[in-house]
Amino acid sequence: MDPLLDLAPSLRVGKPKGIVSVCSSHPLVIRAAIRDGVRHDHPVLVEATCNQVNQFGGYTGMRPADFLAMTLQIAQSEGLPADRVIFGGDHLGPNPWRAESAEVALAKAEDMVAAYVEAGFRKIHLDASMGCAGEPAALDDTTIARRAARLARRAEQAASAAGAKPLLYVIGTEVPPPGGADHVIDAIEPTRLEAVRRTWEIHREVFEDAGLAAAFSRIIAIVVQPGVEFGNENVVSYDREKAQHLAGLLRQEEGLVYEAHSTDYQTPAALRELVEDGFAILKVGPQLTFDLRQALYGLDVIASDMLADYGSRPLFAAMEALMVEEPRWWRSHYRGNAAQRRVQRHYSLSDRIRYYWNHPAAVAAVDRLIAALAGKIVPAPLLRQHLPGFESFTGSPLDPRQLLITAVETSLEGYRLAVGMR
Repeated sequence: MDPLLDLAPSLRVGKPKGIVSVCSSHPLVIRAAIRDGVRHDHPVLVEATCNQVNQFGGYTGMRPADFLAMTLQIAQSEGLPADRVIFGGDHLGPNPWRAESAEVALAKAEDMVAAYVEAGFRKIHLDASMGCAGEPAALDDTTIARRAARLARRAEQAASAAGAKPLLYVIGTEVPPPGGADHVIDAIEPTRLEAVRRTWEIHREVFEDAGLAAAFSRIIAIVVQPGVEFGNENVVSYDREKAQHLAGLLRQEEGLVYEAHSTDYQTPAALRELVEDGFAILKVGPQLTFDLRQALYGLDVIASDMLADYGSRPLFAAMEALMVEEPRWWRSHYRGNAAQRRVQRHYSLSDRIRYYWNHPAAVAAVDRLIAALAGKIVPAPLLRQHLPGFESFTGSPLDPRQLLITAVETSLEGYRLAVGMR
């Protein structure tokens, strides 16, 4: 059965399953996810966001077709059949252009949705929850639903023209900020059941009035706040008792599950509880690139300690210089004095350094690090000191890329077990 269409039936019979949504454009993260899929024989859901990938290239420089081609190339090289990769588009809506008028931003969003569908993306998250120029930051449910329907109509037209399989949709008005919050969070309340029901019913009415009843019938999930979030420096953990009321809608709508955003940094036990409680789609992104960055910086220190001609943490220095020179991706998210913002640039849980890894200066610094350590025998004490848990990589010539992939796979293991994939 289609893995996405099997989520709701499994929940109804008391055998909840989930799926991990890997929201990243970094090739090593995608490779780790695909390698995990091959090793444990499960499908891989990979999602691109509207800021990462769009018809203008996004911050990665990739259009939807480029992202899909890159991912399929990695899948082929790892031995994962193309039909085992599911492509999703995340936060597809006017977000990248919200500084422009609503009409301009929505027109661009329509083109973006069409580009995703034409490329071969099937899981489409319609997110028109944000206000555009001159509008409130948060819009009312009816406006959001009308804009979502407008995007769905364009998506349906693109799918029909391309002869694509029927699209599967995700909606939701209480959408956490992409990439996590930018402040310390003491607590966060789950969405109220009446608010979820209102969102669902308004979308149903608007879609049916627009002649999109068929599209509405293929909405498989709704985004709500289960009470999990992460900021720059802390994580709010899942408290299932506070979210039990949300099961009410799922009992009423048998074909529906919840999609949980910002599940990064939750414990494996909390992730499993989320799946059991109906949050069948677990989205993760910044945690994976945080762990990748952590491994890269560990290798940077190891190379500095081992190799006389490598220098003192040149990868760290290169990333600091790059982020100071081009602050657009972190400046509005990090707070405090100069020293505090310097720490956040590199170590924030929101991991906005991920926006910079595809920059030529960053690529060159990473390539130099990998070349410097490739084939070297790293003493176990150095790995224990700077990369505890990776001592198995000592005693034989080091493959730095494999170590980096292993760092990401380690994070994915908790997700895989939580969603019922062994």
